[in-house]
Amino acid sequence: MVETLGHYINGRLVAGRSGRFGEVYNPATGEMTARVALASAAELGVAVEAARDAFPAWAATPPLRRARVMFRFKELIERELAALAAIVTAEHGKVLSDAKGSVTRGLEVVEFACGIPQLLKGEYTAEVGGGIDAWSVRQPLGVCAGITPFNFPAMVPLWMFPIALACGNSFVLKPSEKDPSCALRLAELLAEAGLPAGVFNVVNGDKEAVDGILADRRIAAVSFVGSTPIAEYVYREGAAAGKRVQALGGAKNHMVVLPDADLEQATDALIGAAYGSAGERCMAVSVAVAVGKAADPLIERLKPRVAGLKIGPGTDRDAEMGPLVTRQHYERVKGYIDIGVGEGARLVVDGRGLKLQGYENGFFIGGTLFDHVTPGMRIYKEEIFGPVLSVVRAPDFESAVKLVNDHEYGNGTAIFTRDGDAAREFAHRVEIGMVGVNVPIPVPMAFHSFGGWKRSLFGDTHMHGPDGVRFYTRMKAITQRWPTGIRAGAEFVMPTMR
Repeated sequence: MVETLGHYINGRLVAGRSGRFGEVYNPATGEMTARVALASAAELGVAVEAARDAFPAWAATPPLRRARVMFRFKELIERELAALAAIVTAEHGKVLSDAKGSVTRGLEVVEFACGIPQLLKGEYTAEVGGGIDAWSVRQPLGVCAGITPFNFPAMVPLWMFPIALACGNSFVLKPSEKDPSCALRLAELLAEAGLPAGVFNVVNGDKEAVDGILADRRIAAVSFVGSTPIAEYVYREGAAAGKRVQALGGAKNHMVVLPDADLEQATDALIGAAYGSAGERCMAVSVAVAVGKAADPLIERLKPRVAGLKIGPGTDRDAEMGPLVTRQHYERVKGYIDIGVGEGARLVVDGRGLKLQGYENGFFIGGTLFDHVTPGMRIYKEEIFGPVLSVVRAPDFESAVKLVNDHEYGNGTAIFTRDGDAAREFAHRVEIGMVGVNVPIPVPMAFHSFGGWKRSLFGDTHMHGPDGVRFYTRMKAITQRWPTGIRAGAEFVMPTMR
């Protein structure tokens, strides 16, 4: 019998009551390991009500005390890091070392949230007018919600709720139904850290839960990470319901390789950035733009490296790449390889048909490399989200910049070169939210903010870091004067401080 997973509401694990369930698999074996309850609108409403009831007392808790809860939560994640990574590997499939790295990147946001007393400081001006002082404060919004993707079941939630909670909000998390166990464990660790019941809740579900979050007027803000069509939907519906929304969508990240680049370094970077986590990263490099004479030698170096990738279950310490998350996603990625062949791209390394002894039913696909990909092809335009790298040949620097800027996505990009002038020009002109110079995956640290441009982000703020604090708080400006006993009478003009 497989385990049945429910929800975490008002400080305890509760069983689902909708009668609807999703299936959770071990991607390496293809076996179903759990059923997860899919919440009804009514069940979501119970979690939202618990969060709303818990909000006033938590918002009134001094920021220093909220920070102490985050400090204890940080210590518990450090204690449980290996166990959390094992949960991620068991349900998502990525190799353990990558899973540990993803938990660590989430932990860094918790560390940032520990400094919330400093981050919530406002501004004060004495004597803006005669006997009048003015200041600003940041205050929490209320109930906030997060809708998170399957590819980072620990990291992306940890990019959201620690800052929201530290700022004084309560929170309802809707994780991916494909790998829900990590979110439930994080909820237990928050309770162990001293977070009051109801301040953090986990509701598992599908579109019904998402639509409930977007429609519920008690929820003040929604953070989302996922595909661009759903991000746009979340932004549109959430904003129409009067919510503050940040919705991070898809990507097609280009890495430009100039002829003067260190090609060994560029090859190493492409192998890790394109095939790490089986390409299931919104910051994965899925397009290599080989400029001029860089193309042929780059392909020569990539071909044996891609063909020689060590692929296995995430628990295999020698594996460099694990399986895809579900059978459905495996078929989708395989279908894109078929499309690329049909479109006329040159298939240099074919990852289809990979079978591992003892894991024949796993969702494994090998590293795939295309050359001579053109901007009109679907494999260039659309997000594949798998271990498929497309090489586009560009004649010169200007053509490469135009390729990057003309794509509808604007999440991340990188340039590999020894030319500082070219790198500076690229970083200045490229229309992308996150740029790397000889760094293939330029994910900002927690004390900066993460986010793309164009159709990779819907909303005005990026995620975590300073923008995270801005998103989860609202500014209040206060102007104060105490009576002196001298009444000047009614004033009918716009107040000025002259």
